[in-house]
Amino acid sequence: MEYENGQWIMKGISKDSPHRIKNINELIDYINKVGFLPLFSNDIKGFSLEEKTYAYDWFCENPQTDPWIWREELAKSGKVVYSKLFDKRAGFVSLEWFPHLVNWRRDGYDFDSLVDEGIAKRREALIMNLFLEDDSSKYSCDIKKQAGFKKGGEKNFNGVITDLMMKTYLVLSDFRQRKNKKGEPYGMKIAIYSTPESVWTYDEVTKAYTEDPEKSKELILNHLKTILPDAEEKQIIKLFL
Repeated sequence: MEYENGQWIMKGISKDSPHRIKNINELIDYINKVGFLPLFSNDIKGFSLEEKTYAYDWFCENPQTDPWIWREELAKSGKVVYSKLFDKRAGFVSLEWFPHLVNWRRDGYDFDSLVDEGIAKRREALIMNLFLEDDSSKYSCDIKKQAGFKKGGEKNFNGVITDLMMKTYLVLSDFRQRKNKKGEPYGMKIAIYSTPESVWTYDEVTKAYTEDPEKSKELILNHLKTILPDAEEKQIIKLFL
């Protein structure tokens, strides 16, 4: 997606292309096939959901055809991982490859281990302590308030929570409206965050911990070089750092 002459321009594929992803089930199959898929276009041509779908299907509010709605459905489905995992931008990772990404990004550390060894970043710890105390999913606005990121308090909430997603300690797990005292939904949908362990279990998320983190990194990079033969290594690495 590019910003030209005061408006955003989508880089969609032809509606008649045999390579177009037409529905959410095809998207799940494709993610499981390639393992990794950014949401929007990036430095690697063709490596995004945006470039695998028809541009005019986006933001049309039709759940059958709108990729923007698909991302919401996939976030809460648990069938794939949806989070900010690609150069601090959103995208999808298959459940097969996610444990290797966890092992690489965390360098073998659960977050409580970072706290115990005194190497956790202070503002990240303010957020993650909420999940260490109660591992249930949480509205972004509640996290912001409870962790002290409010007027006159801690700064850069969006940046800190993005870093926690990049490090795989949190994932986007739903988008929901708030509810009033009568239990009625109201307002815009809000991002819901969870620890991946609470969605897929600790054993599943950390099963690559038996490997050296550098081995997981090597496996991921070699896989991406295979599915992206025209991409330069520096482009691939940029997306994952």
